[in-house]
Amino acid sequence: MNAPFIPHQDTLKFHSWNVNGFRAALGKGFSEYVTEHVPDFLCLQETKASPEQVSLPDCLRDWHASWNVAEKKGYSGTAIFSKQAPVSVLLGMKDPRHDQEGRVISAEFEKFWLVNVYTPNAQDELRRLPYRQAWDRDFLEHLQRLEQTKPVILCGDLNVSHTELDIARPKENRNSAGFSDEERAGFTRLIEAGFIDTFRHLHPGEPGHYSWWSFRGGARQRNVGWRLDYFCISGSLLPQLVSASIHSQVTGSDHCPVELILRG
Repeated sequence: MNAPFIPHQDTLKFHSWNVNGFRAALGKGFSEYVTEHVPDFLCLQETKASPEQVSLPDCLRDWHASWNVAEKKGYSGTAIFSKQAPVSVLLGMKDPRHDQEGRVISAEFEKFWLVNVYTPNAQDELRRLPYRQAWDRDFLEHLQRLEQTKPVILCGDLNVSHTELDIARPKENRNSAGFSDEERAGFTRLIEAGFIDTFRHLHPGEPGHYSWWSFRGGARQRNVGWRLDYFCISGSLLPQLVSASIHSQVTGSDHCPVELILRG
């Protein structure tokens, strides 16, 4: 039996984390992280597993779980864990061009849609950039369709650093995957459509905040990173925004978790 849903003192806490392999993360402090932070909603990207391959830790055992698994084994994948049962769950975007890799879950709750995404990487030499541009357009349309019914909370690894503030070495990475003009423009269109980058809204102009670091060259210790992980919300939810933060101290993946707190 699922435990009753009890919100945090009239607020809702959302966490998002690209775990770079759920099974690997379970051996790298995942349970301790969940137990310490106690989110109400937990969105994972790059799970690289199907539900039957994962032995859930006690900290998630009574939660509602929604999985979107890639057709290719051990690749990509997303999951949403929530203490509150969703009203409905949509896997993918109902588009066969995009729905083979388990990259999107949209969970409907009473007052909002929670959309968890693992955006495709444009890859070396931007060889997948045309597909990425098509994805960005179609994904925004997906969000806008959902927004016609309820406000949207979007989270996940969006695989782009939007501005020069969001990357440690912008000049060296100009036109690298994740910092190309085209990918950054895709994120700008999301903002122009009325979605709010919650962290940047609350921390305007602040450099040095990142959520991904290469495993090479001691990048994390030197904080040579990229901000690739986001919580974006419909404009109508802005009055409920309490805080947005990046938990850079949490290890276990090359990404760290990001957090959003809204008034209930």
